[in-house]
Amino acid sequence: MLKFSLSLFALLMASIVCAQEFTASVSGMIEDASSKTPLPFVNVVLKKTDDSSFVGGTISTESGRYSISDVPPGNYYLEASFIGYKNQKTAIFVGSLSKYLEAKTIFLTEETSTLSEVQVTATQAEVSSMMDKKTYAVSDNISQSGGSVLQAMQNLPGVSVQEGKLELRGSDKITVLIDGKQTALTGFGNQSGLDNIPASAIERIEIINNPSSKFDANGSAGIINIIYKKEQKDGLTGKVGIAGGLGALWVKKENLPTIRPQYGQTPKVNPSLSLNYRKGKINAFLQADYLYTETLNKNEFVTRTYDDGTIIHQQTVRNRNTGFLTTTGGFDWNINESNTFTISGMYGREKIIDNGDEPFFNSDYSDRLRLWRFLEDELKTTAMATAMYRHKFAEPGHTLDVNFNYTFHREDEQYFFENINPTFTGNDHFKLLSDEKVADLNINYIKPIKNGRVEAGVKYRKRDIPTNMQFFPGQNSPLDSNAGGKATYSENIPALYGNYVFESPKYEAEIGLRVEYVDLNYQVNAQHNTYKTDGYNYFQPFPNLRLAYKLNTNNKLSFFYNRRVDRPAEVDIRIFPKYDDAEIVKVGNPALKPQFTNSFELGYKTTWKNSSLYSAAYHRIVDGTITRISTIIPGSTLIYAIFQNVNRSYNSGVELVYSEKGDGWFSYNINLNAYHNQIDAYTVENLYPTPHTFSAGKQEIISGTAKANGLFRLPSNFEAQLTATYLAPDIIPQGKIDSRFSLDLGIKKTIQNGRGEIFVNATDLLNTMIINKTIESDGFSYTSANYYETQVICFGYSYKF
Repeated sequence: MLKFSLSLFALLMASIVCAQEFTASVSGMIEDASSKTPLPFVNVVLKKTDDSSFVGGTISTESGRYSISDVPPGNYYLEASFIGYKNQKTAIFVGSLSKYLEAKTIFLTEETSTLSEVQVTATQAEVSSMMDKKTYAVSDNISQSGGSVLQAMQNLPGVSVQEGKLELRGSDKITVLIDGKQTALTGFGNQSGLDNIPASAIERIEIINNPSSKFDANGSAGIINIIYKKEQKDGLTGKVGIAGGLGALWVKKENLPTIRPQYGQTPKVNPSLSLNYRKGKINAFLQADYLYTETLNKNEFVTRTYDDGTIIHQQTVRNRNTGFLTTTGGFDWNINESNTFTISGMYGREKIIDNGDEPFFNSDYSDRLRLWRFLEDELKTTAMATAMYRHKFAEPGHTLDVNFNYTFHREDEQYFFENINPTFTGNDHFKLLSDEKVADLNINYIKPIKNGRVEAGVKYRKRDIPTNMQFFPGQNSPLDSNAGGKATYSENIPALYGNYVFESPKYEAEIGLRVEYVDLNYQVNAQHNTYKTDGYNYFQPFPNLRLAYKLNTNNKLSFFYNRRVDRPAEVDIRIFPKYDDAEIVKVGNPALKPQFTNSFELGYKTTWKNSSLYSAAYHRIVDGTITRISTIIPGSTLIYAIFQNVNRSYNSGVELVYSEKGDGWFSYNINLNAYHNQIDAYTVENLYPTPHTFSAGKQEIISGTAKANGLFRLPSNFEAQLTATYLAPDIIPQGKIDSRFSLDLGIKKTIQNGRGEIFVNATDLLNTMIINKTIESDGFSYTSANYYETQVICFGYSYKF
């Protein structure tokens, strides 16, 4: 089956990896050789080495400085000429690792002499030149237009989605950034909320598998950077759009008896507005998006089998209504050529209403043992303010940035439920209030040098999250009211980093070190029945290394090494039991510690006229692996799922991305990723609700993903995209998840002289995306199948002005 599926993918088409033609800026000084004084009005010309063809030219300023922009990578020479002085030629190599090159000062002499040849490296941050980052334009993802950022990303090469979380190469330990910054909207140091951010607000998505030291050390699997739209043209520009759709078009699996209907034909609406006004020294911007969806968020059928022979069948139906408003706005003030000041803000309001039923039946479905009906009312509010100052020195690319961010995020959640039993009905509820306050100060310095650049910076973060959980039990309540109360998460992180980038015609190197101190304290209510105040601190180095050898213009070999950390999220250590499943209770663990990862990768890229092949072999070693452990206690059928640090784990694999531009009417891309996952044997102790231990043997599996996307450029300004995704079986904590497959299709047409666009698409066209899992533990096992909403048809219109 796997061979057949891979063969099928080899025939299907894929989406284009959006690579842009980047150029560098070459600059330097012209001085008199004897007096060392600047020479103004010197003619400077840049020519190709191979044929001496003209590329660009300029005249030095009164201060003796020259600058030539938009220079593509290649071998060149600079020729400086001035009346009364001898012409001088200087060899220049323009690379592809950064955008700016500061050449060594050129000295002109009145005497006949030979000037020492100077070789200067200019570098440029192209999408794939360093093989550490890939960039994708959201507008090219036709088959996912009108949906959320999470839906848009699940079609990208190397990315998969499992239970609402993104995975890179089989791991969900990902740091998600918005415009290069961590925010509460997507989680500080982890990922959250991506299923509710409208894709219409996003310009592009960057996937960074091997981050350098300038990024936070958190996120062992990599970084995903979401870039919001921002116009650069003068005057008033903007874009308006409206998208809508329907999901859950037919019932995948009928409900168990005696419960309320599951959602069907669920509506989706996404209006959006983007405005930008640029004039003189001021650039002002505003963007607003609203996403309303009704979703069959969960429709999971579970069979639990206990060692004493007890069998329980259950279904969890969760009908979800979500309204999510996001607005971003601000202005850039270009004080002068050297100084820029930016003020911006972001506001998000997410309202979630969940209605659901969870019936429990005996082994032959003849007797309903219990019915759990719930209503969850949750309001999340996020506000962020940013102030940024940039100073540009005389040399292009020589900058100093000072950035301050303050974020406030409130989580206000109420949960009501009826606990309907044969002999009584109980009415219970609880309330959670959590306020997250985060202040970040960043200072970053970049200096181009002869053969590359140096980067350095410092960062300080102060983060506090007070939470308060109150339980209000009814008759014969299953709630553990003594597990409520107050708790406060406090985090202080100072860090500093340095990074050096070197490039020559044949070799590249990037060497960096980030040093991070973390002091985390989790203060627990003294009356809590199980947990006590806990926390951790560490002072750790996080080095990164990249070495590359350019065999020729079209072939490059690179080696990467990174050491990174995954700190537990606040919800991972939150002490309060979460009852979103009546008999599978999720609880945090304040004794949870970070996991540290060493990553190695060998990458190779080759390009042809209209195609490219990227391949990589990678290996990750994780110490103190964080995972959720499910156990029971004697005399009870309740399952307690608690985060723990288990033993060492490994992730090793190979990734291939082949892109073909075709002959203009069609392009495709195929991504294959195969990996071996292993978790060593371990023994842990779960303290809640009473201390009990659990042991597991070594788990391992060979798994992978295959994706194929194709873009068809059709007559009359039509474009169509077909996307196919296959995920092989994989291991999960204490169990296994089966294979999954989906097919997406999208069509769009450009109208109104290129200003307007209409589209229609369908996700999971064949309605085949079903999540099947098996869990094994001491005293019980269970199997589950989740028939949640995956098939959605969307249509929309947008207009640019």
